Amino acid sequence: MQIAIDVNGRLGDAESASVPVLDRGFLFGEGVYETLRTYNQRPFLLDRHLARLRASAERIALEPPLDDPTFTARILATMQAVDGPGERSIRLLLTRGAGELGYGLANCPPPTVVVIVRPHAETPAGVVATGIGIVQSSVLRNHPQSLHPRIKSNNLLNNALAMQEALRAGAAEALMCNHRGELAECAQSNFFLVRDGAALTPPVEAGILEGVTRNFVFEVGASAGIPVREETLLPADLATADELFVTSTTREVLAVTRVDRRPVGDGRPGPVTRALSEAFRRLARQRCTS
Repeated sequence: MQIAIDVNGRLGDAESASVPVLDRGFLFGEGVYETLRTYNQRPFLLDRHLARLRASAERIALEPPLDDPTFTARILATMQAVDGPGERSIRLLLTRGAGELGYGLANCPPPTVVVIVRPHAETPAGVVATGIGIVQSSVLRNHPQSLHPRIKSNNLLNNALAMQEALRAGAAEALMCNHRGELAECAQSNFFLVRDGAALTPPVEAGILEGVTRNFVFEVGASAGIPVREETLLPADLATADELFVTSTTREVLAVTRVDRRPVGDGRPGPVTRALSEAFRRLARQRCTS
């Protein structure tokens, strides 16, 4: 099958897999998720993704019903059901489960666990070579006292509205500010700005989701001899940036060469971004060889 989906231990495909209409993940967005990919057909940084899934679940008082070895076994079994060679994209979803209507946590049903595996779509070489365009979104990132951005929630309306704005403008990503007017993160990725040879990214305190790929870039920078650090960034910093790039599971390290249709630097991926991108791919494949 092209897409394999495991729902609570029952394997199916895109047509047969289902969750009940009364699942609170569907009704209220009460759930958390992770997205990861493989290199050399092995899940990359799975332990870190599972740790973040548990941390997100804890913030909404949701107890995962599987331990890490069982999660891993279920992921691997679902991977084996996908036809063809190549790498895989994996999405893990954990919801409150199906029960009575209402918000109370008493007598909660067992959580729903979903594993979705499909062939991984690499970023086209042409996009890597030219970079992507982004827009500064009018949509603010969730206030931490509203829905904390460190919860990787199934409720993605904040991100979806920002991305819809970007797509209407012909851009590939939406850069959001926080409630203080600082740069935070993009709708589908973390954000970096290069200045004087150093890669700078907003701190966790800016109200961002602490990306697994983002954090790995700190290790990649150390390996490549490129300083990578957190720093508070403002919209005005975009105009003076030497380079910009985004990071995510699916995009890895990808140059941003246009902001609101204006070129960044000379309008091409810069040397720091290229070096980090190449080092990232090399180290990721090395991590997945044993």
